[in-house]
Amino acid sequence: MNPLLTPFDTPPFSKIKNEHFKPAFIQAIEDARSEIDAITSNSEAPDFKNSIESLDYAGLQLDRISSVFFNLNSAETNEEIQRIAQEVSPLLSEFSNDVTLNRALFERVNEVYQQRHELKLSAEQATLLEKKYKNFSRNGAHLGEKEKEKLRDIDIELAKLKLKFGENVLAETNRYEMHLTVLEDMDGLPQAQIEAATRLAKERSKEGWIITLDFPSYIPFMKYARNRELRKKLALAYGRKGFQGDDYDNQQNVIKIARLRHERAQLLGYPSHAHYVLEERMADSPEKVIEFLQELLEKAMPVAKEEFKKLEEFAQETDGIDILQKWDSAYYSEKLKQKLFDLDDEILKPYFPLPQVLDGVFMVANKLFGLRFEKVEDVETYHKEVITYRVYDSNDTFISLFYADFYPRAGKRGGAWMTSFRSQYVLNGQNIRPQVSNVCNFTRPTEKEPSLLTFNEVKTLFHEFGHALHGILANTNYPSLSGTSVYWDFVELPSQIMENWCYEKEALELFAKHYKTTEPIPMEIIDRLKESSTFHEGMATLRQLSFGLLDMAWHSKDPSSVSSVKELEEKAFENTRLFPATPETCMSTAFSHIFQGGYSSGYYSYKWAEVLDADAFAYFKEKGIFNREVAKSFSEHILSKGGTEKPMVLYKRFRGSEPGIEALLERSGLVKKAS
Repeated sequence: MNPLLTPFDTPPFSKIKNEHFKPAFIQAIEDARSEIDAITSNSEAPDFKNSIESLDYAGLQLDRISSVFFNLNSAETNEEIQRIAQEVSPLLSEFSNDVTLNRALFERVNEVYQQRHELKLSAEQATLLEKKYKNFSRNGAHLGEKEKEKLRDIDIELAKLKLKFGENVLAETNRYEMHLTVLEDMDGLPQAQIEAATRLAKERSKEGWIITLDFPSYIPFMKYARNRELRKKLALAYGRKGFQGDDYDNQQNVIKIARLRHERAQLLGYPSHAHYVLEERMADSPEKVIEFLQELLEKAMPVAKEEFKKLEEFAQETDGIDILQKWDSAYYSEKLKQKLFDLDDEILKPYFPLPQVLDGVFMVANKLFGLRFEKVEDVETYHKEVITYRVYDSNDTFISLFYADFYPRAGKRGGAWMTSFRSQYVLNGQNIRPQVSNVCNFTRPTEKEPSLLTFNEVKTLFHEFGHALHGILANTNYPSLSGTSVYWDFVELPSQIMENWCYEKEALELFAKHYKTTEPIPMEIIDRLKESSTFHEGMATLRQLSFGLLDMAWHSKDPSSVSSVKELEEKAFENTRLFPATPETCMSTAFSHIFQGGYSSGYYSYKWAEVLDADAFAYFKEKGIFNREVAKSFSEHILSKGGTEKPMVLYKRFRGSEPGIEALLERSGLVKKAS
């Protein structure tokens, strides 16, 4: 018996073998087709329940199998899983198109949609109806048969290309190592990083030290290594991912993905992919996004230029550096930060052992939302390092399962993300609770000390946990509106607002204690942390804006004449560049957010959500950062509501008004706070 086709509560990882996946997908697709056929062959007149609700619940088993498989493909992949992904992705694209291009199904949905004003639907039901209708109208339901076939071909090809793009980036990351055998080359690195590099070399049966492109290895080397040539070597290796003209080159994949997205948008009647995507976003249009990015750029550029000038002067004074390069940025920024604030990550890290920070984020969730996390051993996981928790609310009612996977592995892609193995929804009167996961790539513990997080890693943990809360606290009726199923430029609000607690004394006192002495983090360090929170914020903002503008450059215009990925990129970056260009490197060929993930035409949303989160946290600050009433309102109006209503409606219900940009500009130090 295929364990994926047998009903299960939590994924039975120990029973699942790779050979189970493809047959399970094929069967689940057939079962989902039967569910769709049952809707279209229903002799009763179309209504909300027999057409719209039934459609939302169709294919739940397929969704479940997909979540298990694609989560493994991100967090614990291998060549066989990647091959299966290439085989099943076209099948899923084909099925998705079979649904959205099903004329009989669309006619039923359309008939209900045309009656929407007479149906007396709840806000959630009205949203679901509109979403289902648009899913057809925006994905080819009105097209002729020839155009529908063209759309199918495009979607199948895009599914394959995006997978190939991601596989190439992972392969590039895994295959590179900088093997060092001279101790002097490790000068400047903290002892913990030297030990980690030693362990990595031993694991690979080599003498000396190995540095890789995984963040826990790459970032500390760029930040602390004194040897400028080695920093350059590593930075160029990182920047060349997918840009080396070999089997893992992504240049043609990028161009093909951009062209196919544009062709698809045109086929559906939109000027560009960005116009298509942004129709269903708070930002509305590429023009509005570019205007938003340019407005922030205007505020950030003078500050960034001043920061860069001071960094140049500091590097010149410190080491006689004439021209500051990209591989100098992290190193001299860290040195200058230490000088200005007497703040060093190595001083901070002993106060942030991973288990303690995790307990801390749980305590913050408890104080805000009354949640309790209970570690359990009876839930199967896909890797021995994954830990699981049952989550209970203030009434001791079970509300979610939470998986946590924190360390880098060869089979895990880089970065950090939240995902789920099951969304929350109500079916036959039963509230099906979610199964949520946070996946990160933090420094592993060594033989001598636990995993000690940098302050940035602490913020990353809080950020991803904010996404997790969006899933954990979900309380909607329909699976497609639950949890993080919201407009893409709204989805970062719950994650980014959580980062604010990392700077607050009341929160830090809960968990920031020295792992050896248990002494709480000193007040002066907290003060310096807050003071340093806007350090190089202009440069950081410029960097984020450059990524957003690059995304728009690929997706808001016709890319059919683009023959050079590098040329388009250089043009997109020209108004945000501070450092000299590096011809050997390319951002686009490893820009997984927009070419593999879901951020195409959406990278601006990080900054968009910052406007929301700064405004929302200002409300917490005004009332108290652990004010239960404000937290209750945030949970009831935003976290639990998912995508049941338009984001601005939900936000105004929580805040009382639309957000302004002022709170973000003040928090970032891009304008002086009004006295």
